[in-house]
Amino acid sequence: MLGIGIVASILGIAAGLLIDWFPVAASEEAKPIDTLWDVLIIASVPVFVGVSVVVVFSVIKFRMRPGEEELDGPPIHGNTRLEVVWTAIPAILLVGLCTYAFIVLTDVEKAQANTMEVRVVGEQFAWTFYYPGEDGKEIATRELHLPINRPIKFTLQAKDVLHDFWIPAFRMKKDAVPGLDVTYRVTPNRLGEYPIVCAELCGLGHATMRAKAVVTSEAEFTSWLQEAAKPPAPPAGGGGNSGKALFTSNGCSGCHTLADAGSNATVGPNLDKVLADKDEAFIKTSIEDPSAEIADGYSDTMPKDYGQRLGEDGVDALAKYLSEVTKGG
Repeated sequence: MLGIGIVASILGIAAGLLIDWFPVAASEEAKPIDTLWDVLIIASVPVFVGVSVVVVFSVIKFRMRPGEEELDGPPIHGNTRLEVVWTAIPAILLVGLCTYAFIVLTDVEKAQANTMEVRVVGEQFAWTFYYPGEDGKEIATRELHLPINRPIKFTLQAKDVLHDFWIPAFRMKKDAVPGLDVTYRVTPNRLGEYPIVCAELCGLGHATMRAKAVVTSEAEFTSWLQEAAKPPAPPAGGGGNSGKALFTSNGCSGCHTLADAGSNATVGPNLDKVLADKDEAFIKTSIEDPSAEIADGYSDTMPKDYGQRLGEDGVDALAKYLSEVTKGG
């Protein structure tokens, strides 16, 4: 039994270390976190195998045999030394692992020089990212851009319910809690695009609450931020393709069904139906103040900042587009 347990432990540890559990690592914090995971695998597999071996051995060795159905077994005191050992060893193991995990956590959250701050706001069912602007006003975007090898401090906030901001490639994640500012730090060290997800069930549209983190060079990031700081350009023609672009680029297709845009989400009302007899003014009001009238069977979950996010021209273009494609205008 002991030999089987040792062999099973070795095979289990090897399998655990060979399996590619995580996506590509894209931050300095990923390596120590991945190493912590490997240490937990090495420590936990022998414990699991050891307990399983003892259980199987006990089932075989001490099973009830024919004729023993009415027996309780001989009364025994037990083995005090064995009880001390199997209590002390797990306790020492747990204290050691917790200490190591605390050291890793403290190290990856250590403040660094030249840190850039980004405010992350979650709401059903979208992320908005705010960067400090030169004039003191924040620059709001729906896509997260970060310069490579620059420490980042995220301040997480939630407008409505509990969310969880997670970039798997960075390994770090924390809850965004209404009424609280939650922070964590990362240093991206790999160029590329990485998915952002909400890792806390936050409502019917939870699966659509996704965004993208783009890690670029410092020069590319500076250029992008300068462009993002400019007021949105008036869309050409007010409707048509420009309105469709606004619909798809601002996450509307993640919640609504609209045939012209090829979206079939059911978190919010089916726009082909609810806007069929609505005019452009009604649609504009619904974009700027979605709480003004809630469609039957749906809750008030639409973000309230589309008026600010799109600007007057953008709202007009989107309203005109929706009015045209749903034949309401």
